[in-house]
Amino acid sequence: MNYDRLKLENQLCFPLYACSREIVRMYKPFLDEIGLTYTQYIAMMVLWEKKQLTVKQLGELLYLDSGTLTPLLKKMEISGLLSRSRDKTDERSVIVTLTKQGEELKEQAVLIPEKITKCVPLDQEEAKQLYHLLYKILGSSNRNPDK
Repeated sequence: MNYDRLKLENQLCFPLYACSREIVRMYKPFLDEIGLTYTQYIAMMVLWEKKQLTVKQLGELLYLDSGTLTPLLKKMEISGLLSRSRDKTDERSVIVTLTKQGEELKEQAVLIPEKITKCVPLDQEEAKQLYHLLYKILGSSNRNPDK
């Protein structure tokens, strides 16, 4: 048996995991300034773009399940950033809508991507390549080659 496969240095998952944590850590001081966690921030990015969508749609876009989203959205609703309501045509579906206060927060957040770009040691072409590679992995994440 070749146990080298089990070495941490031979795992693609580890640098992805470690980089993800490091990137979120870089965001923290900027997000603290506007009162958001990273997960709230990515939810707000979707809402700034779409204005309104269902919890299911939001979860699909963010790769998050409803068990993670529901408490997150409750806190954001209490903060006045969004509202949640049952869909009148389908009671099982919850619609999330950006509020005026949530829209106004966009002005405070607009410089965050530029600030993060300065923290990440990649040039524009490297960042573009990494972006495409990561989405390639995400696009195949629903397929299991062992099945």
